[in-house]
Amino acid sequence: MAAVVTSRAGAIVVLLVAVALTALVFLTSPAQPAPGPADGLPAGAQSTRVTELADRFPSGRSAAVIVVFERAGAPLTEADKTAIGAALDGRAVFSDDGRAALVPVPLAGSPDEDVVRGQVDQVRAAVRAAGLPAGLTAQVTGGPAFGRDFGAAFEGADVRLLVSTASVVAVLLLLTYRSPFLWIVPLAVIGTGDQVVAKLLPWVARLVGERTDASIAGIVSVLVFGAGTDYALLLVSRYREELRHTDDRRQAMAAAVRGAAPAVVASAGTVVLALLTLLAAVLTSNRTLGVAAAIGVTVALLFGLVVLPAALVSLPRGVFWPFVPRVGGDDPTERGLWARVAHTVGRRPALVLVAATVALGGLALGLTGTSIGLAQTEQFRTRVESVAGQEALARHFPAGSAQPVTVVVPAADADRVTAALGGVAGVAAVGRPERSADGDLVKVGVDLTAGSGTPEADAAVRALRAVPGTLVGGPPASDLDKREAHLHDARVVGPLVLAVVLFVLVVLLRSLLAPLLLLLTVVVSYAASLGAAGLVLTQLLGIPALDANVPLLSFLFLVALGVDYNIFLVTRAREEASRRGDTRAGTIRALAATGGVITSAGILLAAVFAVLGVLPVIVLTQIGVIVGIGVVLDTLVVRTVVVPALALLLGERFWWPARPAAHPAHARPAVGAHAAEALR
Repeated sequence: MAAVVTSRAGAIVVLLVAVALTALVFLTSPAQPAPGPADGLPAGAQSTRVTELADRFPSGRSAAVIVVFERAGAPLTEADKTAIGAALDGRAVFSDDGRAALVPVPLAGSPDEDVVRGQVDQVRAAVRAAGLPAGLTAQVTGGPAFGRDFGAAFEGADVRLLVSTASVVAVLLLLTYRSPFLWIVPLAVIGTGDQVVAKLLPWVARLVGERTDASIAGIVSVLVFGAGTDYALLLVSRYREELRHTDDRRQAMAAAVRGAAPAVVASAGTVVLALLTLLAAVLTSNRTLGVAAAIGVTVALLFGLVVLPAALVSLPRGVFWPFVPRVGGDDPTERGLWARVAHTVGRRPALVLVAATVALGGLALGLTGTSIGLAQTEQFRTRVESVAGQEALARHFPAGSAQPVTVVVPAADADRVTAALGGVAGVAAVGRPERSADGDLVKVGVDLTAGSGTPEADAAVRALRAVPGTLVGGPPASDLDKREAHLHDARVVGPLVLAVVLFVLVVLLRSLLAPLLLLLTVVVSYAASLGAAGLVLTQLLGIPALDANVPLLSFLFLVALGVDYNIFLVTRAREEASRRGDTRAGTIRALAATGGVITSAGILLAAVFAVLGVLPVIVLTQIGVIVGIGVVLDTLVVRTVVVPALALLLGERFWWPARPAAHPAHARPAVGAHAAEALR
């Protein structure tokens, strides 16, 4: 493969095929499938079943927004009440303290999100045009309004993320390569791969059965850029090394591909298999993310290991200007910062291991102050109208009035159940029953005293479900069911991820002890990352808790991506140990040789994930912060200190039951010796 990709004709064919396939993907990409009524809900949950039963009632899937009028610090005046009555069609309900009123505004039921969002916009425009008296405020809240504001947070997100991510990658590649030309090639190749993945996402949605929304698209785009650029960094680093040993750039690139491919394929395979464990999740959105992200990493691998070599080898050696590698040039891995770091760790492995362990353990203590679960009003980093309206409503009315619970019961039990609902703790009011078209079911709306997503609302939903014969749905119940599904997925997917990564490491290293130790270091790094990120999020950013889905996704990304850097280091260390007949010398040499490129890759990946913070949605900010901190810790602490120290302290036992150092490889000829030193 390396010979074909790097030959003159082969490189041209690869580039032409890449262009043709890219065009084909763009031309055949379908539209996203129509949204389903149960999108985002766990299969079989009560809230999902209530949603699926909605069409049996005359009201169907119709929903309502709530317009909250408030005069802060004073009762409503007669002029206020007159203006409220004239502003909207609907019966105003005034608060007991006389300082606020709410007006429910029904919306026409539609499965099309754009139609619902348009209706919310119309209500808000009508309120703004009403000419309210000075000091009287009005905000539109309720389930559809929250959905509108959440959608607005992603408007233009694809462009913002693409521009931000590409800018970060361009700057870091420019700093890494110190060339005004070289950075353009990997950025163009990986950027094209990212757009190919974006056009494949509708196919993923049709395959899995749920739309790939903007949040999934954003995460996948960041993953493609991060992983693809990492692979590019490793390949270009190896190519630069090979150019110091031969005048033939095609021969140099072929050697670079042969040398880098095993570690890159192993790392990409680990990430892909880890992502596919999300197929065991009960939430369709998690399964969709797993398939989409796995396809994204696969495309990044193909563009980074096939298209990029063909593009680079088609350009002259001068693309590295002004630091053009010359034949016979010095090997920078024999000196410099990482050589000094390697020898420092080699002199006192026990001391640096203890220091690193104490540091990671200290960061992990931040977990003690980290809680999980955000209320609906805590999902945004910026101030949005639906949250402001919900807070205003909660100051004067039961907080659950904006989004009632929906209880469905058999018609024969309707009177008994309706009477029991009013006595459930946390219930503020019980609405008028509605009979289904066939007369078999009755639907009742129930207002809670607490807002959706709060512990009080969760307790009320559970109490309502304890009433015999009830099916409980609606926004508060859906929110509870989704968070419980996230916890279920974490319990199932987490062990699967560890098992997959352990299997790949055992096969790759042909060892048992080293894979177990590597897996342990990644888990410790994850705990430290979560603890450190918890402090950053709560103390610096003022975010009270982690979203329910964040621990699982962060764990998945950090374990899969964190192991990558250990794979790059340990495969090189095993190679060096086999060549030199000494694990100690091989480990020190591997750390010195891989330090620069892996650190660059880690910093770039952390920066790319941090780009998720450009979107004003808490869950993406949290994933960006946690993964960013985790990748930095994996790069600068785990890979630099912990893993080398463990290998140095254990010596040949590190590879048990294998013994790579027991059979030193024969020395290569002079020209090949330099190539053997480059990163595999």
